[in-house]
This record gives sequence, structure tokens and C-alpha cells, in this order.
Amino acid sequence: MSSNNKTMIAQATIEDICEWAIMHGVAFRQADNTARHCPFSIAPMTMEHQVYNHLRRVVPLLTKLISNVSEDHVFLQSALADMAKADPFFGRLMSLHQQIHGNATHRFDPARQPLLLMRTDFMDDRQYGAKVIEFNGISAGMAPFGQRATELHQFMQRQWPEVYHSWLEDRSATPADNQGLTQLALGITTAARSIKADFNDQGAPVFLMVVQKNEDNVYDQHLLEATLQQQGIRTVRRTFEQLSAQLSTGTGQRLLLEGVGAIDVVYLRAGYQYSDYCAPALHEAVCCYTLSQMRVFIEQHHVALNATIGQQLATSKTMQMLLTMMPAQEYLRWGLTLAEAELVKSVLAEMKPITAATIAWFNTQATKAEWVLKNQGEGGGHCVFGDDISATLATLTVAEYDAWALMQRLYPHEREVPTLAIRDAKATVVTDLVSEIGLFSAYFNGKPVTELDGYAGYLIRSKPATENEGGIHSGKGILDSLVLID
Repeated sequence: MSSNNKTMIAQATIEDICEWAIMHGVAFRQADNTARHCPFSIAPMTMEHQVYNHLRRVVPLLTKLISNVSEDHVFLQSALADMAKADPFFGRLMSLHQQIHGNATHRFDPARQPLLLMRTDFMDDRQYGAKVIEFNGISAGMAPFGQRATELHQFMQRQWPEVYHSWLEDRSATPADNQGLTQLALGITTAARSIKADFNDQGAPVFLMVVQKNEDNVYDQHLLEATLQQQGIRTVRRTFEQLSAQLSTGTGQRLLLEGVGAIDVVYLRAGYQYSDYCAPALHEAVCCYTLSQMRVFIEQHHVALNATIGQQLATSKTMQMLLTMMPAQEYLRWGLTLAEAELVKSVLAEMKPITAATIAWFNTQATKAEWVLKNQGEGGGHCVFGDDISATLATLTVAEYDAWALMQRLYPHEREVPTLAIRDAKATVVTDLVSEIGLFSAYFNGKPVTELDGYAGYLIRSKPATENEGGIHSGKGILDSLVLID
């Protein structure tokens, strides 16, 4: 025992757990095609039942709101017009959106059936309670890793109980059930079978996963593929560049893939950044035109699709800011009751647009540690903190203001006891671990498609409080799971 009554972990135990992680797909692929386990905590984080139940209630409402906003195409084009001028990538997305849906006076009805597979990320702030960090509507991954992290801690509890309980915050806590992989697969299966039924097709459904070149986060994706296969669904993987030469149209706007046949569900694990559409061999005068047109082509077909361009726009940082700044009553236009709208408002952290007045206020009156500056980028590395905010704001032109927003910085509760982080088969004691919880949800054609009212499990990512970037893949985060206390 150490002086703080923690059971120190033997290297043989660490290696045993890391081997379990790799054996169960909790890993990243290396350049030489070997696998490296994802970093993880040795014991779960603790959350009060009341906080967890609150998030469980609000996430289906947030998903309903985003689902309906994503299909309000006139609103999207009006509300995001200035941001699209300031951010070239979102300007391209808006152009594609207009190409698909027309304009306010001449509208089209695309054939695709929207399948919203969303992850809403929260932090439980010490002062303000649980608040939304961001919505993830495209390439919202790691639901499989979330479920596996829960299973990893269950393995720890059975195999190494003394070590597990030694590092647990509260031995009376109970694990929070996590069916992220199972429920996400159920939502996809439901959508796939619906499309098959529309064509009276009795064959096996086909699920197309659009991926990035040289992807290293493949095991998270293959876990989903294996679960879908157990439901009788075949998965095929293609990049946008491959699709540009392989997609065609069948009878009844059926989407066809060369060498495969009809496609029932398209799931984008790429498409949230310019590089996913870049094809230097095409020598295009306008970067990414050909491959981005694959988004338009797909939406013109009768296929279940995540993410539609509308979903990607509706989960942008600017839309999050606009929804945050609206009074709750305005949400009623998207199908929420006033009580539901007020519940949604309660979890939205304050955000401010970047204007000359905002910059003057920030530089002279704001407490800089209470804010974070965000652009529209997805994934890690797109946030600016503290004193760096003023320096970044000073570099922006007026034309770039609408691509950025200030957001209230959240300070979650630090874990009350130290924990062990396992990274590259080595253990490090962390005394100030904080966590964020991403809750998954699945809606098809505006309706929940899981056994849990649209809720589809969770992903816990923890990091030292001193670190700004908490991503598992691109930051200093570690996989974690959740136990609940009264």
C-alpha cells in the first residue's frame, strides 16, 4: 500500500489490462499496422444520479431540436449566411446546401432520409451545473469505445478487485449502464430495414461508411461493423475519392455502389474538414469541388443518411451560439413544448458573437479565464484559452469575426481522489482529473430509433485539469466510464 492507501498496480497487471483492451478493439492503428491501446483510467469517474438523470432527460430533447432545425432549410440559410461568408469551409457547405434545397422561393425535396447520430458533450461545472460544450452531428464517433470502457472497468472489478476498489472514489457507487455500441447499431439497423422495405427488397441491408484515407481510428469503426454484421447488415468502406467513380443511380432513386449493389445507409466518418475532399490528382481550379459534390449526389437518393449537410450546419458552433442566445419560446417552432424548451435552455452555456464591441469588452472588462474562443473546426486543437484569446482576436479581420464565438469556459469538478492513467502500458498518478460526458442519440426521420427514447449510451473522456485538449485521439484525454451515487 502507498501512503494514501492506494494499491499500487504491478506492471503485469497493467499489461493484462492493456492486452484486454487491444483484444477487444480499444485501440488505434499504428503506421506499421500494429495496434496501440487507447489511454484509459484504472477506475471510473463518479457522478450523482440526479445529474445523470437530468442529462438523460435533456439529450432526447436536444436531439429533437437539432433534428428539426436541420430540416428547416430556409432558417439555416438565413441564420448562417454571415458565418458562411467568414469561414470558407462552411461557405462551401452552404453552397452545397443551397444546391440541394434551392432557395427561399424555389425549394426542392431531396430523396434522402435523415438519420441523426449525434453526440452531445457536457461538462458538470462546479458553479453552474452540467452544460453543453458542443454538438457533434457529423463523424460523432467513439460510442463503441464508450461501451468498451465500461466493460474494461467491469473486467478490472472482477479480475483485479483490490486494485479497482482502491482507486474508486466511492465504493457504494453503482455502474451506469452503457449500451453505446449496441444502441447505435440498433438505430442504424432500423433505418437500413426501413429503406429496404421502401423498395420491397428482401436482400441483406448494406451500410456504407465513408472514411478518411490512412485512417488510424479504425477499431472504433470496426466494432460497429462487427455489431451490424451480427444483425445481418454488410458494411463497406470507401473514401470520397473512391465514391466519385463508383456511385450511380438505380430505379426509384436507389443509390448504387459499383461492385456492391444498392446502398441503404450512408454514414459519414469523414467530411468535416477540407482535406477529406481534397484530390490533388484532379487538378481542380476550385479546391474540393468534385469530391464535395458526392454529398449532393448522395442526398438526391433514397437512402438513410448521416450526416446530411443540414445536420452538419445545425450542429455548428455558430448555430449552437444562436440557439443559446434565443429565448426559450423560439424553440416552439421546432416542436418543443415550453417546458421542454426551458429544460434545453438550462444546459446551454453562455456564448457571445465576435464583434468590435465584444472584443473591446473582452479586452477591458472580461475575466479572461472564464471564456474560451472557438472557431467552426471539428475535433481537437480549435479552441483558444486565457490570455491567448486577446492575441488571437487581434489577428482577425472584420470579415473573419462571424467564424468565431466566445463561450463560457466550464470548470468541472475534479475527482476527489487521485487516479491512475494508463498510457502506452505505463501508469501515471493523476491528482486533478476532470471529465466530460458525451451522450449519444439516434433519430431517423425525426423520430427516436433506440430502445431508450433516442438515447444511445455515453462516452467519458477525462484529462488533467491543467490540460486544455481532452480528446482521446487528438489531446491528452483518457477513456473512462461512469459510476453513480445518490
